[in-house]
Amino acid sequence: MKIETKLLHAGIEPDSSTGAIMTPIYQTSTFVHQSNTGDNTYSYSRTSNPTRSALEKNLAAIENAKFGITFGSGMAAIDAVLRLLNPEDEVIVTQDLYGGTYRLFTSVYAKYGIKFVFVDMLDVENIRRVITSKTKMIWVETPTNPMMSIFDIRKIANVRLSQILLAVDNTFASPYLQNPIDLGADLVMHSVTKYLAGHSDVVMGALMTNHTKLAQELYRIQNSTGAIPGPQDCFLALRGIKTLHVRMDRHCQNAQKIAEFLSKHEKVKEVFYPGLPSHKNHHVAQSQMRGFGGMISFSLKEDSIEGAQRVLKRTKLFSLAESLGGVESLIGHPATMTHGSIPRETRIKSGISDSLIRVSVGIEQVEDLIEDLEKSIN
Repeated sequence: MKIETKLLHAGIEPDSSTGAIMTPIYQTSTFVHQSNTGDNTYSYSRTSNPTRSALEKNLAAIENAKFGITFGSGMAAIDAVLRLLNPEDEVIVTQDLYGGTYRLFTSVYAKYGIKFVFVDMLDVENIRRVITSKTKMIWVETPTNPMMSIFDIRKIANVRLSQILLAVDNTFASPYLQNPIDLGADLVMHSVTKYLAGHSDVVMGALMTNHTKLAQELYRIQNSTGAIPGPQDCFLALRGIKTLHVRMDRHCQNAQKIAEFLSKHEKVKEVFYPGLPSHKNHHVAQSQMRGFGGMISFSLKEDSIEGAQRVLKRTKLFSLAESLGGVESLIGHPATMTHGSIPRETRIKSGISDSLIRVSVGIEQVEDLIEDLEKSIN
């Protein structure tokens, strides 16, 4: 099946007892056993739940994977990946990444003896130079949050050694635009909260992989730690996924037009969007993505927090809020919001200036969105 058809049908069957076309919400903590032999399909909802199982099968299918594992949030999913490691293991990480991921790496797992090595992955030789016998994982965001950097997943997959796990955060692209497993990744992470659910009403994370042993270990961690999503949220995510392709097409169309508008604005210093030919790795985005997404970052010529805040306060259609990927447009200030936990010198090094503004372009009429930004920036 093509991706558009998978989104609606993969892993989903009509309810066997009623014929309901939508997967029911199995709002139950436990299940009556037919016997005590241990061969019951469902026993306790922390371990498995029919609504969650349907979602996990669907997620696996749309990422061209065999296994899907869901969690109560994107951060819980990343946390599960880090539980695969042991003290003294090393992880090579993109220099530019989501502030919550940076915080988890540096303030939680670093305390347990895991070393995180941050490198600029635009040049894969930077990765090769820091690989040691202790390197167990490479963690990649592409596009990155918030600098919209694009990294060549194929080249990174080829440069790592066989024992090194390649994990890719595919949240900004969504499975509709990019499939890292097809490009050589071992593991894909999504904040389902964002484009997959798509309506700003769910908090959830997911992991997908083709490796049986890796999946079994992640299912064990999921069950053991209990950071699972509830059946209501799984139902909402399943519903959202059905329109992912329709929404992403509009996100991409709107974002391209807004990026082009911003790139010509006299008060805008620089625009970061993979769909612009001026983007550093525009050609890589063309080769590994089917579209450039709905996320844009831009900096102002007046490089100050105060200048950025004036823009943020004036918008009417772009709501000042954390998160992204919903049908409505959002605007935020990474330096004081999503990446506020990162020290300023580290932020500046990765390109997050004081005036940097990040927008999640929604599916509204693009002319209205451009007018809103025009009035806010001037």
